[in-house]
Amino acid sequence: MNTTINDIHSKLNNSIKKQEDLEKNKILSVSELNRLVKNILHTTFSFVWIKGEVSGFSSYSSGHWYFKLKDKEAQVDCVMFARKNQQLQWQPKNGDSLELQCQVSLYEANGKYQLIVETMQKSGLGELFEKYLQLKNKLEQEGLFSEAIKKPLPRFPQTIGVITSPDGAALRDVISTLLRRNKSVSIIVYPTLVQGISAANEICSAITNANERQEVDALIVCRGGGSIEDLWSFNTDSVAYAIFNSTIPVISAVGHETDFTIADFVADIRAPTPTAAAEIVSEGSNEILSTINVYLNSMSRVLTGKIEQTQLKLNFLERRLTSPKQRIASQKDFLASYRKRMQLNISSKVEAYKNKVNHAAIQLPSPKQIIQEKNHQVILLNKRLGVNIKSQINTYTTKMTSIKKSLLMLNPKSILSRGYSIVTGIDEKILRDTKNISVDDNIVITFHNGYAKATITEKNSKN
Repeated sequence: MNTTINDIHSKLNNSIKKQEDLEKNKILSVSELNRLVKNILHTTFSFVWIKGEVSGFSSYSSGHWYFKLKDKEAQVDCVMFARKNQQLQWQPKNGDSLELQCQVSLYEANGKYQLIVETMQKSGLGELFEKYLQLKNKLEQEGLFSEAIKKPLPRFPQTIGVITSPDGAALRDVISTLLRRNKSVSIIVYPTLVQGISAANEICSAITNANERQEVDALIVCRGGGSIEDLWSFNTDSVAYAIFNSTIPVISAVGHETDFTIADFVADIRAPTPTAAAEIVSEGSNEILSTINVYLNSMSRVLTGKIEQTQLKLNFLERRLTSPKQRIASQKDFLASYRKRMQLNISSKVEAYKNKVNHAAIQLPSPKQIIQEKNHQVILLNKRLGVNIKSQINTYTTKMTSIKKSLLMLNPKSILSRGYSIVTGIDEKILRDTKNISVDDNIVITFHNGYAKATITEKNSKN
């Protein structure tokens, strides 16, 4: 609440009367007097508004500001401590016309009074803020801020329009963020002034132009931070109506997070910064890319698991393999059957994931190039997998053929075919020494193509 001059007079008179009553018949020291005067000033002039011109401005290493505030007839010392001036986004200079909210105080050491500044604004900003509030109330009553009429952002925008100054940092932040999050997105810049007399008209023209051309899926209206004067182009009714009448969803990102403009209230979405606006509009594309990557990773894990499982089974069967021809033939049949089943399973999995990716591509009209690239990777992976499986099957088939040959070489019949024979007794026990036979014993001689029976007529043992 503003303190009036009459209020000040009344408080001053009351304070003086109280002090007179308290200090009657008492002789004061200088320090006591200064302290009493300081209390009177604090009580009487608590947070009054004063206007004047800045003179002798100094900023110290401590962060405190010291200056004089003057008019044509007088001046007064002022101090604004660091904890207060850090809340401002600007620094005054000599010659600035300011309005100060301050407390009138007295520096007891030298008996000089000064103003302790709580906040400040440039002269005339109070009027601007009043205009801002009036327009805000008017547009709110007209329904321009209603949540019910806010247009939703497209889930997968292909082209983003940016209305801002071509030389500002806001444009660079938006472009870098969009390209980092979605390289396939197209960006169209509608260059405008964002500050000055003609800025509001240019912003309106850019919004109208974008709606007439219908070449973007969403609009970002943005600029960097500044004072209320710097942002005033976005506090006009013309810009408000242009955003309201836009058929294209509009994201407003004007100033810093603490700055609120009329454009923010009318826009379909308000972003705290230009970078945040770019992140909001590119959110859906990141979801798609993540889904595709999940599908590809899942498919890769399934195929790798199948190969490892097959390898383990083949190793186990190889260790169990002994000599019989039938088992070798059985393993051949098993491998052939398993190969067919595995190929069918892999083909089915690949086809299923291809269908999912293609379905996502139908739902997503934007990143066609990305989906094509991922489909190409799937095809290459399928081809490499088929070649790898075929190579492994051929390798193990070769190993089994070699084992078969080795086993056949150890077969007794193969040995007999080279001119050797087996001698057994009537009891079919193999005779390995002459000690085990006697004259007139009957024996059986087995050749590779038959056998013959014989009787021992003579025996000769060698030591």
